Amino acid sequence: MFERFTKHARAVVLGAVGHAERLDAEAVEEQHMLLALLDREASRASFALTSLGLGGRRESVGRALAEARRRGGLSRADTDALSGLGIDVSAIVSRVEEAHGEGALAAVQGKGKARGGGKDGGKDGGLGRDRERGRGWWSAFVGGRRPFSPGAKQLLTDSLRIALAQQDRHVGDEHLLLALAARPGVPAEVLADHGVTYASLRRVLYGGGEAKAG
Repeated sequence: MFERFTKHARAVVLGAVGHAERLDAEAVEEQHMLLALLDREASRASFALTSLGLGGRRESVGRALAEARRRGGLSRADTDALSGLGIDVSAIVSRVEEAHGEGALAAVQGKGKARGGGKDGGKDGGLGRDRERGRGWWSAFVGGRRPFSPGAKQLLTDSLRIALAQQDRHVGDEHLLLALAARPGVPAEVLADHGVTYASLRRVLYGGGEAKAG
């Protein structure tokens, strides 16, 4: 599968591993993919993000992702739903951090995802243990430096599906960006808060707007 990835898409995957390492995360997650996408220059994804006004707002995105990590990875939609049940996530975060230090829930979140407790476990023809260790075509490319969370693995698969649906011969960083914007969760929510949605990305990348990526 990875032979389909362009140099820009491969650079995003490697960049995501680097971000996971710098943040001391135990697994590569979708948020690390977003940070790596924001690092790109002279690519279709960077063109789309700049066209939609996100080019110079990397710090703002980073702050939003950091705040979500403090909440244990919960999106705003998650916290709103819990609030409707009478659960004040902000108050819980404050109490946990008072007892265990700032970022305590972020550390718990990373450890849970690194264990591979998502949809990939179990029904995989006996490959579960290898996947939990991050092995696979993506791990061979990055050298097994960090396992990929179930969400990050699915993101890579979704990017291929998007490329095939567009009849594109290769998977570029724009397909990774589209897959990220299409998946419910914190990265897509942060992108939307900054004016970048799946629909707006498609307009820029495939026409229908004032600009189109070449």
